[in-house]
Amino acid sequence: MINRFLADFLEIKVPASKTPSNGVASKNVTVDSSTGVWARIFYPCSEGEVYTKNPDATKKKLPVVIYVHGGGFTFLCPNFLLYDKFCRTLARDMPCIVISVHYRRSPEHRYPTAYDDSYAALKWLQSTDQLHDLPCTADLSRCVLMGDSAGGNIVHHIGCKAATEDLKPLSIRGHVLIQPFFGGQERTPSEILLINAPIVSVEQADWHWKAYLPPDADRDHPASNIFGPHAADISGISLPPTLVTVGELDMLQDWQLRYVKGLQKAGKKVGMLFYEGGIHCFHLLLHDNLAKQFRLDVFNFIQEHCQCD
Repeated sequence: MINRFLADFLEIKVPASKTPSNGVASKNVTVDSSTGVWARIFYPCSEGEVYTKNPDATKKKLPVVIYVHGGGFTFLCPNFLLYDKFCRTLARDMPCIVISVHYRRSPEHRYPTAYDDSYAALKWLQSTDQLHDLPCTADLSRCVLMGDSAGGNIVHHIGCKAATEDLKPLSIRGHVLIQPFFGGQERTPSEILLINAPIVSVEQADWHWKAYLPPDADRDHPASNIFGPHAADISGISLPPTLVTVGELDMLQDWQLRYVKGLQKAGKKVGMLFYEGGIHCFHLLLHDNLAKQFRLDVFNFIQEHCQCD
């Protein structure tokens, strides 16, 4: 177990702001009052504006990025300083509406809670409940699911479920998995060779899987090993185009590359970008040159797949 109060206290958190900061206003919204699932909405606007559901009617519709944060299913949140800055930058520079989702975390809430809570955000967007909170400039027909680390893992699972259901008016045009957190019982070469890689270690990854997966499960559980011995066949699911990013200094890279190959084998459209010198979750280091290149690459992906029909 972990001391949840202490863990949350040690994370640097920032409040939402209905007045713009760096060209973006933000607002926290309740997705499901029964579970406590919430999200932070980021809306690009001019200085002097405030967050409002009905901005200037002359403003064009914007694509919507539904972002799922990382933290090994255990830590972090949308109001964590680095996630707030990243989502704010994404909303401003794209521009787009970003909805950053917070799910209940392990070990208090094990599999499949993170998936169920994140999917609840899609159902909330589909319902009329969101009409009180979402800017009218949000174009739900042009949505992208995006997540890093454990959030990338979650994007795969909720994306597969979303592809089998009618979520209109939502239309998910693409998946972006940023150095997703996958694993398995086997030790891969990158797990063995990159033992001193920063941010995440084999021991830490093992702990997070043990904390999240069912008590009797090993790392070949389909939540972890997407194309492993117990995984479901997704070849018949019509997934949107997928972009997977991989870092040279991320010990999870072999599992990420296997994921790309698995999607290709299943007949899915998938692209992979490999960043030399990239540590795990380098995209959150906003002023780093690799992070700037990453944002440009993601902008290009979103623009390609979220053009107006």
